[in-house]
Amino acid sequence: MVTMARLSDAPMSRRQVLGLGALAAGAGFGLSACGSPVPLASSGPALDGEYTGPPVQLEYWNGFTGGDGPAMREIVARFNESQDLIRVRMNVVQWAQYYQRVVAAVHAGKGPDIGAMHVEQLATQAARQTIAPLTEIVDELGVSEEEYPTEVWERGMYAGERYGIPFDVHSLASYANLDVLESNGVRGLPEARQDFEASLATLVGAGVESPFWVPNRWPAHLIFLSLLWQFGGEPYSEDGSTATFDSEAGVAALQWLVTQIQTGVSPENVAPDSQYTAFKNGEGAYTWDGIWQINDLLTTAPDLRWGLSPIPTIGEQPAVWANSHQLVMFKSRAPDDNRLLATKTFMRYLVENSEIWSQAGMVPARAAARESEEFLASPQAPIAEAVPTMRFLPSVAAIGEVQAQTLEVGLANAILGRQSPQEALAGAAAQASQLMQSNLRKFEG
Repeated sequence: MVTMARLSDAPMSRRQVLGLGALAAGAGFGLSACGSPVPLASSGPALDGEYTGPPVQLEYWNGFTGGDGPAMREIVARFNESQDLIRVRMNVVQWAQYYQRVVAAVHAGKGPDIGAMHVEQLATQAARQTIAPLTEIVDELGVSEEEYPTEVWERGMYAGERYGIPFDVHSLASYANLDVLESNGVRGLPEARQDFEASLATLVGAGVESPFWVPNRWPAHLIFLSLLWQFGGEPYSEDGSTATFDSEAGVAALQWLVTQIQTGVSPENVAPDSQYTAFKNGEGAYTWDGIWQINDLLTTAPDLRWGLSPIPTIGEQPAVWANSHQLVMFKSRAPDDNRLLATKTFMRYLVENSEIWSQAGMVPARAAARESEEFLASPQAPIAEAVPTMRFLPSVAAIGEVQAQTLEVGLANAILGRQSPQEALAGAAAQASQLMQSNLRKFEG
């Protein structure tokens, strides 16, 4: 548990970051593997020591527009100051437009050299011939599988090739209003279902209105996925052909959320992000949201005493939805050995200095960075214990777009009382499976 106090500027809504990002990627769906091909960028000569070629300027694209922006600007500035031959120019694009824009830029022959992407986008961008395989340069970058959480490392693979180097992991977490808990006799932050539900009962009995809010959209699907995995289910088949979130585990997960509304623990019809706004304003006692909210809370709610911990285990096993920003190299129509060497140099620098990224409210993916003093002093340090339980979507092209059109809609129907959990999930899964099979034909057929 930690008690909070300050930091940088507010991040954009992650409903825009991931939800709109998935749809924006879908807007460029025509630029798939069926579009005009981009030649595979050679990995060039091996990076041996420091870069010693002619001066070069690299283009680095990412979507760090919010509270994470200052931390990334600092890393880039430090790199530029550390040597005289490579100048990195950073272009920051809202995630909601980012994926569509990089596809268009690369296929027009005007793409960046290096970028950051959410891990669930790697399969889509690889299928669209936007990013280059990194399999042959992993050793040059000085990274190895042993340094990273197993699942986040594996999710950097698509079709037998590595396309991403993990830079961070960021997950849901449980935020608690310490003043509300302590003034109503709740001590500590609950880890198990029994303790969490007992604390909710205590708070309701003490007159705390709606201690835990269940949103009907963002981030409802992230909460649902966490519970689905906790109950032993999987949302999608690994081969990308079938949606499986309508299993018994899925129904149990969604029924638990609906029950919180039916019993008065949560208000009805909670609009996207309203649960977070309410928590920030001192309403309720708990909210489950991403660790990306840390900087916003420190900045915009400096008087709020809150604690942070992994979300409680409601099902049979600990699990939590997570994402990862991964470093990628973009394909080029005219690969240049010096630019490739310079790009690998900068990518290696980002990996080796990822502890600075703790300032962004993220958890560094590399184990050594998570053991650094800088990270251990950060507000999100308590979440490091949940890293082994973090779960990620499978490496399936366009899975984010499918999820936005199906699962998110089905969850809203159940949470708003329009359908039973079983009916809502069954209908959404059938539609998702159809879209996934269509995508397989589009990308792999």
